[in-house]
Amino acid sequence: MEIWINPACSKCRSAISLLDAEGADYTVRRYLEDVPSEDEIRAVLDRLGLEPWDITRTQEAAAKELGLKEWARDAAARDRWITALAEHPKLIQRPIITAEDGTAVVARTEEAVRDALSR
Repeated sequence: MEIWINPACSKCRSAISLLDAEGADYTVRRYLEDVPSEDEIRAVLDRLGLEPWDITRTQEAAAKELGLKEWARDAAARDRWITALAEHPKLIQRPIITAEDGTAVVARTEEAVRDALSR
């Protein structure tokens, strides 16, 4: 199990606290420092069952600078979104937990963290 976090994020700290309380075996990835490649982002999207715009923080300054709200959200635009996430990792929603069963969850709630733990 791996969790992608930004240590400054309260939701990330809460998820880590819950994982620790449950005695989970996990690896922390500080994704702003250890930036995921486009292929890693594609892989986590496949595990999540989501599209890149589903995990994009559109309120971030970089999103506004790029004009992401105006970008198409379709198969033709998918790679453009993935490139933006790789070039601007702050845009990636957090925390993301990759579960033992090959799936992943955006773990912004206690329920989502528990869901990842149960997999």
